Amino acid sequence: MAGSEHSDGEPGRVVNVAPSIDYGTRLRAGIIVPSGNPVAEPEISAMLPDGVSALFTRLELRGSSEQELLAMLDGLEGASRLLSHAEVGTIVFHCTAVSTFAPELAPQIVQRIERATGIPGLVTADAILHAITALGGQRVALLTPYNRSVHEREIAFLESHGVNVVHDAFMGLETNSEMARLAPAALRDWVLEQIKDDVDTIFLSCTALRSAGIIQAIEQRTQRSVVTSNQAMAWQLLRANGISDVNPLFGRLFSLRGERAAEPQECVPR
Repeated sequence: MAGSEHSDGEPGRVVNVAPSIDYGTRLRAGIIVPSGNPVAEPEISAMLPDGVSALFTRLELRGSSEQELLAMLDGLEGASRLLSHAEVGTIVFHCTAVSTFAPELAPQIVQRIERATGIPGLVTADAILHAITALGGQRVALLTPYNRSVHEREIAFLESHGVNVVHDAFMGLETNSEMARLAPAALRDWVLEQIKDDVDTIFLSCTALRSAGIIQAIEQRTQRSVVTSNQAMAWQLLRANGISDVNPLFGRLFSLRGERAAEPQECVPR
C-alpha cells in the first residue's frame, strides 16, 4: 500500500503517513505455482495474517495432459533453490492435479524439495488431506473443473488415503486460464447444484478457481464444511509453522485453532 499525505486540521500543515509493508516477520514462505495460474497468489496472500508473507515462483504448466502435469516437476529443485535464496522458512509445491497424480507422488515432491534446500517442504495434496481430517469429513463431495482423467485420478488419490468420496462432479476444462475465467458467482451456483443430502464436506478442488470469496456463502447455504485447494494450503502452511490465527471469512477450516493440523489417515493400498 502506497504512503499518503493528509491534513491534521491545522491550516497549511501536512502529515505524512508511512506505508504499511508486510515483510513476513512471523513467517516468510516460498510457494511454487503453475505458470498459467493467476489466482493462487492473490487468494493465498489474502488469507495470510499480518506478519506472514508469501514469495512466489512458477514452473511451466498450462494444460492438463499427463505429460504436461508430470513435466512441471522437471524444474522442482531449481525453483526450490531460488526460493531458498530468500531465506524462506517453508517451501510449498502448490498444484492439486500434479500432487494428487498418484498416491506416492506427494511425499516424493516433499523429499526432493528438502534434499535440494534443507528447508521444510509442503505440498497441496497433503494440505487437502489434513484439512478434510481436521474438519471431520466422513462423506465428501469432490467437485473439480478438470477433465475426466485428472478428476478420476484425484478420486483415486483421496480414496487411497481413506477419504470416503460419496459424490463427485467435474466440468471438463483443460487449462488454468479456462478455470480462472470462471466467475465466482457462477462457480458458487454450480457447487450448490451438486450437493446431495448424504454429503458432510465439500471439496472444491483446483488452485486456479476463484473460490476463496464464496467459501463462507456456500457453508452458510448448505450447512456443510467447504475445503478449497488454496484455503487448505494457506491453513496448513500456518498450522505447520505454529501460527493459529483464525479468519472465519475463509470458512470453518480457518476457524479451527491449534498449532498443527490433525494427521490424515495413512495410505491404504488398493
